[in-house]
Amino acid sequence: MSSREFARWYWLKEELGPFACSLGIRATGSKEAIAARISAALDGKPAPREVSTRRSSSPQLSGPLSESTVVPTGQRCSQVLRAWFSARLGDQFRFDGPMRDFFAAADGTTTLGDAERVWHETRDRGPDEIGGQFELNRFTRHWHEQNPGGSREQLMRAWAAYRDTPMDVRGKISATVTSSVRGDHADR
Repeated sequence: MSSREFARWYWLKEELGPFACSLGIRATGSKEAIAARISAALDGKPAPREVSTRRSSSPQLSGPLSESTVVPTGQRCSQVLRAWFSARLGDQFRFDGPMRDFFAAADGTTTLGDAERVWHETRDRGPDEIGGQFELNRFTRHWHEQNPGGSREQLMRAWAAYRDTPMDVRGKISATVTSSVRGDHADR
């Protein structure tokens, strides 16, 4: 199989691991990293260089928190913060995209009050764009927009048909497809 043919198909991470092992390459890491190594191996190229994603060892917030608590560099979206925000903002609080971005950008000069303001300022936005690594989630959102009364069973049949279609042909498939599910990937 060529890397081009490999890239035409949707692969589960659980499928990529054994495929990588069969090629004699490392099968650990993110789905994107494994796919990049497989693609390189299929082309006879060296594996792409991977960037280390070591977590910061900086101190994390704990204990009594207030609006004036300074957010340290490297602060994670922790359960301590979730509990504080939920107590102040209600059970609807989530670390959504804007909140995760706020904490990722924290440089020791912002406070939890600033984070709370970001929360309030971003409530009227539309839904966040779903990242490419979450293809099922993107498909699900799109499918429900097109099929508001559709059932989970219909969604999963449509997803199976979508997933079993090469990526370069998917533009021709309607999100309402609910039949002709192959499911075995026999032509890969």
